[in-house]
Amino acid sequence: MNPRDGLAPAAALFRSLADPVRLAIVRRLAQGEARVVDLTRELGMAQSTVSKHLACLRDCRLVDYRAEGRQSFYFIAAPELLDLLRSAEALLAATDRAVALCPNYGTCSADAASSAETAAGRGDGT
Repeated sequence: MNPRDGLAPAAALFRSLADPVRLAIVRRLAQGEARVVDLTRELGMAQSTVSKHLACLRDCRLVDYRAEGRQSFYFIAAPELLDLLRSAEALLAATDRAVALCPNYGTCSADAASSAETAAGRGDGT
């Protein structure tokens, strides 16, 4: 038996939350339900961006909505997601947010890659 057997669903869950836009939406919905118009205003994002990421979160069954007249109110569908977010925040605090310095996944890795491309004369990302 491969040690990675059965880990694909967990990896998919973490990938679904890895996008900063989706994570911002989830963090906002952790405060209470919201309409797309509320999310676009509060997060400063385009309606199409918010709608696309809400669809992804709905496909993963992390977010759902309830219709009220012509409006849709989005909410966290699984309370366990809130526990996961709290645990992630605790882990970040316990590690002094060291993952931000990770050369593969940290916030500086994207800046470093961009700088390397520019220095190599490939500012087009190729």
